[in-house]
Amino acid sequence: MDDLLSEKEQIEQIRSWWSEYGAYVIFGLAVGVLGLFGYNYYENSKLTAQQEASTLYESLAQHVDDGDVTEAEVIASALETDFADTSYAAQGKLALARLYMDTNRDQDAADVLQALLDSNSSDALKHVARARLARVLLYQDKPQEVVDLLEGQDSTAFAAIYGESLGDAYRALGRIADAQAAYQQVLLDPLAEGTVNQQIVQWKALDLPEVPAGQAAEAAADEAAIEIEADEVAAEVDAGEAAAETGFDEAAAAVEADEAAAEEEAAVEAEETE
Repeated sequence: MDDLLSEKEQIEQIRSWWSEYGAYVIFGLAVGVLGLFGYNYYENSKLTAQQEASTLYESLAQHVDDGDVTEAEVIASALETDFADTSYAAQGKLALARLYMDTNRDQDAADVLQALLDSNSSDALKHVARARLARVLLYQDKPQEVVDLLEGQDSTAFAAIYGESLGDAYRALGRIADAQAAYQQVLLDPLAEGTVNQQIVQWKALDLPEVPAGQAAEAAADEAAIEIEADEVAAEVDAGEAAAETGFDEAAAAVEADEAAAEEEAAVEAEETE
């Protein structure tokens, strides 16, 4: 009888707990199921978008190979509009720029590459676009724009590519010393072999005219200025150390003088006492 009552009490406790907390349990389960469903839907949507963008890009690549500018532009526009968050939109711009160059539309190529640089694409794709834009600008005989585009860019993987284009731009601007330095950096770059033709870069360096006297003097002046600045810093350090030593010696002398005065005063007092 006691066991039966105990079971009834347990059932009543469960019923009481469920009546109080059951709604929360059902709500929590519903939220979890909906969250899992939403996550799966989001992941499936991303996968579907990637697959659709990949199919479009393959079609674009085929039109680029065929030289079909009209269809390529339509597909590139669709990638930009519908799949802007995928890497295929940026890759579509790179492919379209190549097609423009193949069809002698260099300014359109430059515009597309600049649009990629202004977008939210990855840094890796932007480096590719920047390197290609530099070559387009060199083709357009715009060396100063190349310098503005590439100077200050810090990328180990693209250093040799940027360096060669900068060397070409400097030469076109008559900045022979800078061109020489740019080519030399490319030739010394251990990663250059896989990104540029170092033999061609060496030929470019050997083919440079002699550095004009003005540039040579300017380069020498820059080196001299650096050396002078270094000497001045060293002189300031030496002067500071000398001043510190002098101050220490003066302080030591002052202490000795005070001690001597104190001893003399003590001796006088001792004589007066006697």
